[in-house]
Amino acid sequence: MFLVESVAGFLADSTALKADALDFLGDAATYAATLLVIGKPLKTRSLIALLKGLSLGAMAIFVLGFTLYRVFVTGEPEPFTMGAIGFLALAANMVSVLLLMKYRDGDSNVRSVWLCSRNDAIGNVAVIIAGAGVFATGTVWPDILVAFIIAGLFMHSSVNITVQALKEHKGVKV
Repeated sequence: MFLVESVAGFLADSTALKADALDFLGDAATYAATLLVIGKPLKTRSLIALLKGLSLGAMAIFVLGFTLYRVFVTGEPEPFTMGAIGFLALAANMVSVLLLMKYRDGDSNVRSVWLCSRNDAIGNVAVIIAGAGVFATGTVWPDILVAFIIAGLFMHSSVNITVQALKEHKGVKV
């Protein structure tokens, strides 16, 4: 889905689709790291979760910067591509969300996977809404707004994961 959304984001000239594609890439790395440390001591899992939290923060800053740049170099994205790819991505993410639902309150490492999947589903709905907004208004602003919202989701999850991982690493009950 990262590749599909990346290509569609560039073809549709959509910042929101590009931000969501970056989220898919981050999720793939998160899932791989999580699987790598399953069964390892909590300190090891919390360090990996801390890295994931910090990388989400870096992604948020990147998306915010790119979106601010886009505010000044605007072009209207293609709303039908945004909506169609948003629906496809939402279907893929809902499968992950449903599979991971029972793990949403686990340790920071497992919880980070849940948060990434949840963020993806929210981001997909937001991209669909942005596509409708671009179509309805004929402007780039719904796309820009959704990219900011996705960056905010990244940052919110980054803070949650990082705080929980630091507590776990210090041996504090969460």
